Parts: sequence; C-alpha cells; structure tokens
Amino acid sequence: MKRKGIITSLLLAFSISVFTPKIAKADEIVSSKLPNIWGKSALTMDYDTGEIIYYKDGDTKKYPASTTKLMTALVFAENGKKSELIPYTAEAKKQPEYSLNINFKPIDIGATMEADDVMKALLMYSANDSAYMIADYIGQGDYNKFVDKMNDKVKKLDLTNTHFTNPNGLHNADHYTTAYDLAVITQTAYKNDWVREVMGTEKSTIKISNGTVIDTVIDIENRNKNLNKDGNIGGKTGYTSEAGRCLATVYEKNGRKLVGVVLQSQYDANDQTVFEDMNKIMDWSFAAKKVNYLKAGTVVEKITVNYKPLKFFGPSKTIEVPLVLEDNVDYYENEVNKKELKSSVSTSDLDAWKLAKNKTSAKLVVSERSYEKEYNLKADITKSSLIKANIGIYFIFVLAVIILIVLSILLVSLIKRGSRRRTRRKNIF
Repeated sequence: MKRKGIITSLLLAFSISVFTPKIAKADEIVSSKLPNIWGKSALTMDYDTGEIIYYKDGDTKKYPASTTKLMTALVFAENGKKSELIPYTAEAKKQPEYSLNINFKPIDIGATMEADDVMKALLMYSANDSAYMIADYIGQGDYNKFVDKMNDKVKKLDLTNTHFTNPNGLHNADHYTTAYDLAVITQTAYKNDWVREVMGTEKSTIKISNGTVIDTVIDIENRNKNLNKDGNIGGKTGYTSEAGRCLATVYEKNGRKLVGVVLQSQYDANDQTVFEDMNKIMDWSFAAKKVNYLKAGTVVEKITVNYKPLKFFGPSKTIEVPLVLEDNVDYYENEVNKKELKSSVSTSDLDAWKLAKNKTSAKLVVSERSYEKEYNLKADITKSSLIKANIGIYFIFVLAVIILIVLSILLVSLIKRGSRRRTRRKNIF
C-alpha cells in the first residue's frame, strides 16, 4: 500500500511538472488574441507617436457618415471664432434629421447662433443643419467652397484615401475615408483647443436668436455614450444605412492617449455594439506589448569608409566598419506594420578616424507609415585597430623621418665644415 501511494504521488508530481507549462502557454495565447468586433474596419493609434497598434482592414475605403463632422469642426475652428454670429441658411433648412430644425423647433432662415453653440450642435448632437450653417458661413454663401477647404486639409495631412462631398456626412458614393485616415483626422481635430473642449462636453445649452432676441433655448447631450467612461475623453458618432454605425474617439489612461476608429459596425436595438467594439479594441490596445524587431548588439550593416592612415596627407585607404545596434528595436505587430516597417542607416561622418572618436554618429532610422524613430548605432572601430592595421605604413613613415633627420644633420654638418675651411683660407691670406 505504501509503495502504491509513493508511486501515485510521483506520477502526480510528474504530470503537474509536465502539463503546467502547457496550460500557461495556452493562457498566453488566449490573452494575445485579437478582440472580436462587429465593425468591418477598425484601428487604434498612439495619439503622440502615430504608431498603429490595432489594425482591421484599416485602409479599406468606407463611408464615414457623421464622423465627417470632425473635419467640418476642424476647418471651422481654423477659420472662425467662438464669438461670431452664424446665420441659419436655406441649405441648413433643407437638411434631414438629426437637425435642430426638425428634432427641436423650426428655425427661421436668417436666425443666428454664436459659433460656439453651432460647434456644440455639430459635435455633441451631430446636427446636420449646423454643418451647413458652418459651410455656408466659412464658404461665404457657397458650401462647396467649404467642402474644398475640407479636401485641401485632407491633402495637407497627406491622406490619400479620403474625399468629402458635403460637410455633414450624408451618403454620397464619392464621400469616403478609411479607419487610418479618420484616425489621423481625429488626432488632428483633437489637438485644436476649441474642438477638444466641445468633444469632451457631456451636456450644454445652446441658444438661437431672431434679431437681438433669444428665440429658442435647447438643451443637448453628447451622443458619444462612452464619454468619460473607461478613459474616453472625446469622440464623434456616425450612422447611415450605407455606412453602418461609426465611431471615432480619443482615450486616455495613465497619461497615455490612444485614438480609436470603428467603421461599419452594427446598429443594434440599444445602440451599444459600436461602443462595445470601441471598448474592446481600446482595452486590447492599452494592454498590447511590442515585439522585437532587432536586438541590441545586432550588426545592422557593414559600411565601407575612406580614411588616410596619416590623417592629413598621404594616400587614402578604405576599411569595412560594422555598425552595432545599441538598444532593442521593438514594434507593434500587426498586418500593416509587418508590411511597411522599414529601416535605413544614416551617418553624418564617413571618415574612419572620426567614427573611431564618435562611435554613435551613425543612426538606424526605423519608420512605420507616419511614425519614425532613430536608434544609436555604435561603430565597431577603434583608433588602436586603425593604427594596428597600418603599422607597416607607420614604420616606413618613421624610418623615412629618421633618415630625413640624419640626412639633414649630415647636410648641416657638411655645410658647416665647408664654411670653416673657407674661413681658414681667408685668414692665411
């Protein structure tokens, strides 16, 4: 019985030691799995660096719906002032719900609102008519001129997969963006003080005036259901039947900001899916760890450099110098980074002597789309190695100098002797 007990204990201990690591690895695999979301296209990006963290069809063209209004708000903020009075126009009156005119109270053409209230109606309530108030005002009566400014801004941001045809995002086959492009637009818009302030506002009261009299007072709430929850500090919603449910947001946790975009998600009965999608990819992205691309100590490249063994004169020679990486290069592993990650060597000094003196003058430049970072490369070369490689030249040079000195001494000696002889002859005569 005792023997059986001992054998059973040993087998149990063996099974634990063998199978426990496998269980741990399985847990690691589960934790690293990408989140399952309804959105057909989604992306997260580091707000400060531009690094892409989560990527799901992020470069596929999609319809942005009312997330378009982030660009409308940005162009408005760059061309207008909070205190300006914005008139209600005929084009604004034509717009469908959601609009101030339809969903709250009919507004007379010519009525006015302060620009700050128009911005709040645009970004918080997502009023379609407020977008045309802005477009007509900044476009000086022609909203198409405002749309041109929107597309000009797209070009300045170097976005190649975005085009706008209107300021509010109502469906048009030629009105499109991508999750990546919209993330850049969101990032840029949020950097604007006015836009950022309104994006982060939960509730507000806006006023509409007829002449000098305040005619209408409206209480509005931000339609970003995630606002001020789990790190969400601002965002913009969107929906059309063609675009599906859309959301562009900024989150902040522990002093770190991420931009998130979900496009073509589901509009469920409780309108929760797109917000749940966003929380999933944000939770995953904040927890995501970089993987190694190149390890410290790696010889990144061997470069051939010229130098003169005698430094300032004499013949030139070449030497092959290994460039060694000083720190690890890590990156967020995803489809787009795997495809686009590039590295190149940059050096300001291609002289062996100078490289031996300033070993970190060479840099490895690593880039991922809009992100770029430099890493120090240490030149594996020393002054002593250069001297050792040219010991023969130095021996000949030193020998030549010695011979030259000896010859110079002999020449001086001969000249002095000749001079003394001539002096003696003069004295005799």
